[in-house]
Amino acid sequence: MFGSIGPAALVILAVNIAIGIVGLGRDPRIIEACLFRPWEFARGRRRYTLVTSGFAHADVPHLLFNMITFFVFGRPRERLLGTPKFVVLYALGLVLSPLISLARHRNNPSYATLGASGAVSAVVFAFIMYFPAQSMILFPVPIPIPAWLFAIAYLAYSIWSSRNSMNRINHDAHLAGALTGIVFVAVTDPYVVLRLLRMFGL
Repeated sequence: MFGSIGPAALVILAVNIAIGIVGLGRDPRIIEACLFRPWEFARGRRRYTLVTSGFAHADVPHLLFNMITFFVFGRPRERLLGTPKFVVLYALGLVLSPLISLARHRNNPSYATLGASGAVSAVVFAFIMYFPAQSMILFPVPIPIPAWLFAIAYLAYSIWSSRNSMNRINHDAHLAGALTGIVFVAVTDPYVVLRLLRMFGL
């Protein structure tokens, strides 16, 4: 199964799983050290957490969901884009996805976030840009829908949830990551955008 995964995706999986095993299973101080706190970042402290927070997770289900999603969508993306472009895509999703949280919570010393969700969203939306007609499932409704419709629903839900949600999920990171994936493909492969426009008769 892992023989078909690209080298970059394999390294990303391995690092996330390793930090998860050690941080969640043995030393929670590692997870705490990785947390991205906008209040601290805005004041020049712990700048490295812009990156490290994307490799740590709150619990095992959080880790599993992100890594399964990444495994499903990361493999075809790395094969299609090539490893260098795939690494750039993931890196941009990683460092750009916390920026909305930074803008919104820079004066809130109690706010913290972590997880690979933003970078994974960038990979998923790059996939959607190339394969808009591919069937996808929007949980919790187990009904396959076209990828382009999934994208619209996901973006709408992320925008609504970032304004109204009271849970621990960082919907701002999901939204920023998704937009990163869209813009990345639009810039690096404009033909994909033209193909999408023709698909919708525009």
